[in-house]
Amino acid sequence: MMIANYHCHTYRCGHAEGDEREYVERAVERGLKILGFSDHTPYDFFDCGPRNRPMRMKPEELPGYADSIRSLADEYRGRLEILLGVEAEYYPKYFSRLLEMLRESRVSYMILGQHYLNNEVDGGYSGRATDDASRLERYVAQTKEAIETGLFTYFAHPDLINYTGDSAIYRREMRKLCEAANKAKMPMEINLLGMRDGRHYPNERFWELAAEEGCEVILGSDAHQPEFVTDPASEEKALTLVEKLGLRLVSKVELKKI
Repeated sequence: MMIANYHCHTYRCGHAEGDEREYVERAVERGLKILGFSDHTPYDFFDCGPRNRPMRMKPEELPGYADSIRSLADEYRGRLEILLGVEAEYYPKYFSRLLEMLRESRVSYMILGQHYLNNEVDGGYSGRATDDASRLERYVAQTKEAIETGLFTYFAHPDLINYTGDSAIYRREMRKLCEAANKAKMPMEINLLGMRDGRHYPNERFWELAAEEGCEVILGSDAHQPEFVTDPASEEKALTLVEKLGLRLVSKVELKKI
């Protein structure tokens, strides 16, 4: 049974349901000890004009998000440890401004979720099926850079990249990613949303590499509805994968300071 879930969203991202209190109450009911909110971070694409993708909160929503989570953390102290985080892409051109915003709102942690390549405004969705090896190589290079900043607590759905080409190329490149995560002692997440929705991730061939490299892994519910703060059915499937491959599962993580 999971004791910590660091991957939880709110209505502000535009594709999640329920308010924060509903997530918290469900976490208490289900016996969680730690609940981390990591809604999709705002990004300030300052030189491109407004970009309101229905996938992340707007910059002006960040202070209210932070205040809401901190208020619940105070209210539920002693019953549930509630953490204030974000799920963020690593976009080199805009990353320093992101850090300024997060530090201004005293956000405690980031998890890495590289949904787009390059700086988003000049790159495509990472999960789009492709046999273009250059896209795989770009994903690996970019996420390695993110890992090496030392600012991300863990790597959410690292197997999001949907490369359908040569398996030898996939193993070569994704092994580099596993090596970087292992060197940095960064856990990688087996994503339960992907499991319960039947997505192309979790990808077993990636987790075989993670096992070979001795990487730490953690389960993340990636909850977009309160009922999935914990997800016993998908958790059971994930634990079967962990046991089958001999993965190094951890139950909680140490937060990296932003």
